[in-house]
Amino acid sequence: MRLSQYLLPTLKENPAEAQIASHRLMLRAGLIRQEAAGIYAWLPLGLRVLRKVERIVREEMDRAGAVELLMPTLQLAELWRESGRYDAYGPEMLRIVDRHERELLYGPTNEEMITEIFRGYVHSYRSLPLTLYQVQWKFRDEQRPRFGVMRGREFLMKDGYSFDLDEASARRSYQRMFVAYLRMFARMGLRAIPMRAETGPIGGDLSHEFIVLAQTGESAVYCDQALLELPVPGADVDYGGELDALIAPWTAPYAATEDVHDAARFECEVPLERRVLARGIEVGQIFYYGTKYSLPMKALVTGPDGVERPVHGGCYGVGVSRLLGAIIEACHDEQGIVWPEAVAPYRVGLVNLKVGDARSDAACAAIQARLAQAGIEVLYDDTDERAGAKFAKMDLIGLPWQLIVGPRGLEAGTVELKQRAGGERRELSVEAALAALGAAP
Repeated sequence: MRLSQYLLPTLKENPAEAQIASHRLMLRAGLIRQEAAGIYAWLPLGLRVLRKVERIVREEMDRAGAVELLMPTLQLAELWRESGRYDAYGPEMLRIVDRHERELLYGPTNEEMITEIFRGYVHSYRSLPLTLYQVQWKFRDEQRPRFGVMRGREFLMKDGYSFDLDEASARRSYQRMFVAYLRMFARMGLRAIPMRAETGPIGGDLSHEFIVLAQTGESAVYCDQALLELPVPGADVDYGGELDALIAPWTAPYAATEDVHDAARFECEVPLERRVLARGIEVGQIFYYGTKYSLPMKALVTGPDGVERPVHGGCYGVGVSRLLGAIIEACHDEQGIVWPEAVAPYRVGLVNLKVGDARSDAACAAIQARLAQAGIEVLYDDTDERAGAKFAKMDLIGLPWQLIVGPRGLEAGTVELKQRAGGERRELSVEAALAALGAAP
């Protein structure tokens, strides 16, 4: 993609309304534009990252055996009355009356609707276990939306729901999602720590939040240093087997957010040198809620004994759009964003230092073609801005690699390859630079 044909409205100064690094950098790097309080348009560069995050979420959900569907954003209020949550949910729910006087709501979550879908089609234990998920826009009318996409009113969310015959099998589904979440966040370059959490309005008695440590996190967290050093399960994990041995090292050490923190237990269980007191960002939460929805909504299946019983459920949320903010909070420096390669909008920023120079233009065109042929995504800065502005823009948007081409280097037979993380620079031949990026002939 040529930058001269792209929409990338970067800002030199920090916006006054942005209080945290991720909000500042998302606005400055032209990822988003605020349209109303807590509501953002996703500009081309930001949308590319959003799609990369979505892809990883989908791949790990699919790997764990979940099946994707898509539900409407508008839901009938009557469904929520069946579960008893319509009046209890609070002012965060956007309630709507259509022209036929039907009461609707813009879904903040989908437990009721997925239960209604399930009960319409599944009636036997032979169809279980079943885990369904979607990636869909949600709306919660936050009283004080702030921190950009970290606490917006409209947001993209992956919400998944499991259905099982009994509690024991439901807890196995919970374990599969637990492991999938560890892998999912690690693939995005994040160390997400599972912490026991309150279930809140979702309900149930078992829940874990997945927390990324960051100075601007919304809550204080307390954990054992051991959780920052554990290896994440590999791609060969057997989701059909026993997962206790994988999960135990993640749940045995102390880890808690401030709302469930037990100071006495923390001091007793964790030696002083291993105590971590920090701030954290929630990027996902999983719940086992038993028959909270299936019982009042009569989502029943016939068991092997021929007796009908309510299914046991769980739900599994990931803040997909929120994750961009979390990644930036964890991966930035004074110059701008430092994207992990797995979620970067483009892998390489190709910088032409003298647009209009025949040799520079030809070299950049050839390099861009080679990178594209190798399947490497490249953003080519072919604008007539001065070199300093080009360098600053590339550092700001945070692409993992910068390939810098100019007449002086070409005269010497070299180009400059810069790695954004760490800032290492190398003068290489064009072929050596392409080989370093994986575009060997």
